[in-house]
Amino acid sequence: MLLITCPWCGPRAESEFHCGGEAGIARPLETEKLSDEAWGDYLFMRTNPRGVHREQWVHNQGCRRWFMAERDTVTYEFLSYSKFETKPAADGAGA
Repeated sequence: MLLITCPWCGPRAESEFHCGGEAGIARPLETEKLSDEAWGDYLFMRTNPRGVHREQWVHNQGCRRWFMAERDTVTYEFLSYSKFETKPAADGAGA
């Protein structure tokens, strides 16, 4: 079982969390003006690095707060955590 440390609640089972995906993705401001290809790129194209990766996580079966984590995708080891005071904004602000 993988333990994830919630910055507010402490170590908990992986099953209590949900990954919100890659951190720092900025939402396009005028989405109605995007081509289908550009919109699809925003929605679906993400990096898939081997090594350290920044992700946003939510403790959905606990305090329900969002946080940022750095995780090694090779070893699954969580390297650092930082708090969000609220759910990250759609434009990537609020980190």
